Amino acid sequence: MDVHVTTSTVRGSTRAPPSKSYTHRALLAAGYSDGATVRSPLVSADTKATARAVTAFGGAVDPGPGSGAEAESDADDMDAADALAVDGFGGRPAVPDDVIDCANSGTTMRLVTAAAALADGTTVLTGDGSLRSRPQGPLLEALGDLGVRAESTRGNGQAPLVVSGPLAGGRVAIPGDVSSQYVTALLMAGAVTEEGIEVDLTTPLKSAPYVDITLELLDDFGIEATPVGDGGDALDGAAGAAGFVVEGGQSYAPAGGSYTVPGDFSSISYLVAAGAVAAEPGEAVRIEGAVPSAQGDSAIVEIAERMGADIEWDRDAGVITVRRSDLSGVEVDVGDTPDLLPTIAALGAVADGDTRITNCEHVRYKETDRVAAMAEELEKLGAETTEEQDTLTIHGSESDLRSAAVDGRADHRIVMSLAVAALVAEGTTTIRGGEHVDVSFPDFFDAMADLGMAVERDGASE
Repeated sequence: MDVHVTTSTVRGSTRAPPSKSYTHRALLAAGYSDGATVRSPLVSADTKATARAVTAFGGAVDPGPGSGAEAESDADDMDAADALAVDGFGGRPAVPDDVIDCANSGTTMRLVTAAAALADGTTVLTGDGSLRSRPQGPLLEALGDLGVRAESTRGNGQAPLVVSGPLAGGRVAIPGDVSSQYVTALLMAGAVTEEGIEVDLTTPLKSAPYVDITLELLDDFGIEATPVGDGGDALDGAAGAAGFVVEGGQSYAPAGGSYTVPGDFSSISYLVAAGAVAAEPGEAVRIEGAVPSAQGDSAIVEIAERMGADIEWDRDAGVITVRRSDLSGVEVDVGDTPDLLPTIAALGAVADGDTRITNCEHVRYKETDRVAAMAEELEKLGAETTEEQDTLTIHGSESDLRSAAVDGRADHRIVMSLAVAALVAEGTTTIRGGEHVDVSFPDFFDAMADLGMAVERDGASE
């Protein structure tokens, strides 16, 4: 679907969608339990993939009581639900009757690969073309070291994957600088093994806040998992951890039988950026649902403030207010916040001076190479960029944004970031692949239209 965005200003209130990261983990955690309700979930293409996996393992995901939707046994029929009742498989996934299709969701594939290792039999996982190009090798090797058959059918560390359990637990080493999701997958599965799992990191952990999300959610489901330092001492969080320990024989059970998903700061970042670059003079964009949590991407508030944005965050009320401001380039290390790179790049294209995004090589291994994608697509809009393997620099003072046809690269974050840039690009910008916002923020263009964005989709004016 092509989306056409014309230069426009925004103002008013909107609500952040629920967190994709928390929803993935909550659905699988509820699957590991005997049953739980997940409230305020993000229902998107990616999270539906995780729900389908829970169902494939012998569980069920249905619209919960009061959700406004009739109960369905098919995870794809949960769009109207604001609560999902998960009938869990009690920590013992069954061998699936069919291949598990993870679609475009890397989180689903990695978390579910470890869950599949618990089954007493063979599970096959695949995904779309993009997902089949993403690295899974370190997780497969770790599971192999733990005594599980875990293989790439093509022998290249990429899906399709074949996993044969059961996994008993043990101690394993894994790199920390490829994907934090490997750690999350092992911790979540390790809690229900007989022996538990100790994870030693062979390289420093990147994206540590995402492991903090996992630790926070595990605690909410009654699971104890501990980050440890070089000396084996327990740490308060994942940053600087040399490894992690999760005891076996634990049971997933959230207090009161339910868990509520917080708002998503990755999605909030596009709303913050839109307000900072295109809020109507004298007006503001007000974002509700910005409740503090372990999400590293809440750093977007501090980053926007450093760039000169007029921004306020009422943490008690969970409300962010942002007004249009003159922005200046800054240097940002995205080692722990890779999903913010596209948003920061879009802000940098509007700011004066250079915005230098460092420590970003791992951002090349997402749905697409997001470093190259943002460099190339922003240049089509008139931005000047310098791309290095681990650094992306946006030369804002040399950039003059104007309309163009750009490609969202079948990547939700690229699409939304380009839409932010299109707000201030002169003329009408066409973004190919607009439908991919369904992955994490299905109502993105509706929300932006309500704020004042001049947007057309498939010829229908909004």
